[in-house]
Amino acid sequence: MSTTSGQSVRPALGNTPRVYPPDLQPLLQSILAALADIDFVHESEVAIVRDSDADEWLKQTVIRRLEERHRERRAPYVRQLAAVEERIRALAA
Repeated sequence: MSTTSGQSVRPALGNTPRVYPPDLQPLLQSILAALADIDFVHESEVAIVRDSDADEWLKQTVIRRLEERHRERRAPYVRQLAAVEERIRALAA
């Protein structure tokens, strides 16, 4: 939908903020914050390695290890997030 000025107008439902059950919202926020922290640390560590004076082969080896550790650290939080999303879907059904 658009107005005469050419700007689009979102439907009323699109403007409604999502509201989660009181027991799920803090859990969801906590999981997302933990994932953001893990991602930030990972990106910082990779940047340090890339900016180092080490040989390229060594940088790539260290970065591969950091990537593996990053996936391992994120995995339990991603599983928790999927479980919370499933609970939210079940409540909405």
